[in-house]
Amino acid sequence: MSKNKTALAAEARAKAGKGAARAVRRTGKVPAVVYGDKKEPLMISVNDKELRMAMGKKGFFTRLCDLSVDGKTHLVLPRDVQVDPVYDRPEHADFMRVSDKTIIRVEVPVRVINEKASPGIVKGGVLNLVRHEVEVYCKATDIPDEFTADLTGLDVGRTMHINDLKLPPGVKPAIQGNFTVITIVAPSALKSDEETAATAAATPAEGAAPAEGAAAAAPGAAAAPGAAPAKGAAPGAAPAKGAAPGAAPAKGAAPAKGAAPAAAPAKGGKK
Repeated sequence: MSKNKTALAAEARAKAGKGAARAVRRTGKVPAVVYGDKKEPLMISVNDKELRMAMGKKGFFTRLCDLSVDGKTHLVLPRDVQVDPVYDRPEHADFMRVSDKTIIRVEVPVRVINEKASPGIVKGGVLNLVRHEVEVYCKATDIPDEFTADLTGLDVGRTMHINDLKLPPGVKPAIQGNFTVITIVAPSALKSDEETAATAAATPAEGAAPAEGAAAAAPGAAAAPGAAPAKGAAPGAAPAKGAAPGAAPAKGAAPAKGAAPAAAPAKGGKK
């Protein structure tokens, strides 16, 4: 559980609205608001540099903060910071008042350990961190710093689920079910070798005999148009059934052996 706190000093501000917020930013401060714990919202302003330094620390949104406002300290949790998309500087911040009875929904980061003890990683497998953070319900004063994922013994194709992380007592996942957090994926080189082997096994070797039971060509079946005559066919074989009698030979083809010479033109006919 997190034992460290962030300390920030702030000042109360009387006016709200865009104009008042711009006036606060011109003084080098960031407009903010404190809400929650069944109390009225409190408008404040925080030093820009101090807020940036706090945001730069790991776990800013999961670490409790002692917010001092005009001599009074509020136990709060940072919930949101709006950042200027062009200048990358904070423009507004939200802080929520909490106590030891406050139940909140928060994202906790996942840290991986013992990668060298994972057979899948040693083989060249790729670590796929499906969830970098896990969203949970817990007390505001008992927010875990992180969840530890031990990869010892995890091989290629194996997965680690939320139940494998052993969450602390009182911490419950916001998503129902034993969802996946980490997987070990086979490397692309290993996938290529497996695909090649599978293809080679499925493809018959060159020159292999046809499969048993394969149908042979039916005797007497008509050949495809333009196909060469079957081996051993007698020369001068009769034309195919249905061919027109007296059909003219192809242009330039020699007359068949024994064929009658061209008939003389009829008497009186045109030459």
